[in-house]
Order: sequence, then structure tokens, then C-alpha cells
Amino acid sequence: MSGRELPLHVQIRRSLEARIRSGQWVPGTRIPTEVELCEEFGVSRITAQRALRDLADAGLIVRFRRRGSFVAQAVDQGNLLRFTGLLTQGPETHGDHLVISAQVLPASAARLRLPGVPAEEAVIQMERQKLGPDDLVINTELHVLPFRLAPDLLNQPLAPLTTHAYLRDRGVELVRARLYVEPHALDEAQAELFGLPAGTPVFRWLRETWTRRGEIAELLEEIVPPRSDRFYVETDLRGPSDRT
Repeated sequence: MSGRELPLHVQIRRSLEARIRSGQWVPGTRIPTEVELCEEFGVSRITAQRALRDLADAGLIVRFRRRGSFVAQAVDQGNLLRFTGLLTQGPETHGDHLVISAQVLPASAARLRLPGVPAEEAVIQMERQKLGPDDLVINTELHVLPFRLAPDLLNQPLAPLTTHAYLRDRGVELVRARLYVEPHALDEAQAELFGLPAGTPVFRWLRETWTRRGEIAELLEEIVPPRSDRFYVETDLRGPSDRT
């Protein structure tokens, strides 16, 4: 998908992200307001809001009520809660996707087996690569969803698509997600893709997402090589009376 074919909010997000990652906007720099972005890009305020929300969700900026938005102090840090979908409105990780394949097939033929889904039931399997600067592969993604929950998914723009947001927009009530983080050694094909030796230790992240009815909504596998990024989980330990 070319830049012009991407949704407007994605085009804006990419433009702003490039300014951050190039160093043009250093940590602490104030980001243009929604009104200023509307004027610069000729878009609606809703579109500008969504672009800023995606940047905030990716951890690239921080937003303060009545003060504005600022480049985050630690751009290469990621909150693991984002990958469960708890904090996600935009993409789970920053960067753009390259869609490798997307198809409907029996559950028994999928590379990930959905718990409780009969072998003959149709599922959607989508394989993507997350791209970083200079189109280097940051990580790989493998999504498997029941076809009955996502019958028109393959008709959507798949490069910028966030599966949790897509499911919610279709009325699927997502209530629980669990993220497993496991060690994994790169096989020959994966090693060639990342430009690393075969056997290099990396992370395998597996996210399970469940509906209110107790049905599996998606399995997402990500293969994540070691990079300069630091991942964290932050918990608010204050009691209700201490919060303002």
C-alpha cells in the first residue's frame, strides 16, 4: 500500500513519527496542536486527534490536558500492557506493516490452533511484518481469528489495521487478553529475514484475546528480536484517596 492509499490519520502519524525519530523533534519538544495539524495537513479535527492518539498509544508522545502534547523522554521504551490491548486504540507497536499473506482456511490448517474452535471451522490467518526505519523488519506477526467474528476482515486495508479495534467496531465485546512472553531461537528463514545468525535467542510473544461469551477472538504471535528498545509494565500503587 502506497503512502497516498493509507488513511489520512496514518499518513499524518507517519510524518510526525519521522520528525521524532530523525531527531528533528527532540524529547520534550511541544507537538503542534490539533488545530495546527488541521491547518498543516488540511484534515478534520477528528483525523488530527486520531493521529495524535496513535502517537501517544505508541509511546512516542505524552499528552496533557490544557498543556498540549510533547515528545516522550524515552522514545524506545514500550509498555507491555499495550500488547494485551489494554492501552491500545492505535497500532500495538509503532511502525508500518507489510502484509505477507491473508487467507481463509480450516482451523486445522492454521499455524496457530484456536482453543475450542473445531478443526473444520473456517478461520482467517494473516501474516505481517512490522517495518521500522529504512524498511527494516522489526518483528513478525501471525494473526489467527475465527472467520465468523471477522467475515469482512480481508476486505479491509490490512497494512494499518489493528485487530482489536476492528473487532470492537464490528460489535465483538472483548473482555480479556493474556500475553505470554517466551524464549525462542530463530530458524534459518527467520534469521535471514532479520539479518541475524540462525539460533539467535529472541522473544516469542503470544497474545490470547477472549470475548464476553468466553470464546477465543484471536491468537497473535509476534517474533521480536532484541533491539535497543526497553519494555516495561507500570502499575499505579496509590489508593483511590491518593489519586487526583
